[in-house]
Amino acid sequence: MSSNLRTVCAIGGGGKVADFFRFDWKSQIWNLVVVAGAIIGGFIAHHYLTPDPSIALNPVTVDRLQSLGFENAGSSYLPQELFSLDGLSNPKNLAILLIGGFLVGFGARYAGGCTSGHAISGLSNLQLPSLIAVIGFFIGGLTMIYFLYPLIFG
Repeated sequence: MSSNLRTVCAIGGGGKVADFFRFDWKSQIWNLVVVAGAIIGGFIAHHYLTPDPSIALNPVTVDRLQSLGFENAGSSYLPQELFSLDGLSNPKNLAILLIGGFLVGFGARYAGGCTSGHAISGLSNLQLPSLIAVIGFFIGGLTMIYFLYPLIFG
């Protein structure tokens, strides 16, 4: 999935700016079919296959999230404060989503794959680079949630 951004940038003319985007994107069109399938599948699963959108969260986690400003913690998988249209009108939320999305995409490309690709495929093949990447992903996630997240939303 992380290579799809490269394909989209190549389609949009990114090859004029950087050699990284200069390749035969038509041979990679299957990437976009995978993305479309993931989006359509997610839509179908959310709207037609999910009987109850609420999730079981530990009450301590719910209290902590509510203290950080997430009023509907546990009522759905995606916090409405970040993922609703109202949340997107807040410049701080929009900046966090854009910067976070860029960093996740950059990190996945830099690491040679995404978290699930390294953790499932790479570790099952006993690949040392995947072990290093997964350790880095965990360190980054823990640093974000315990140090940076409270600074941003505290």
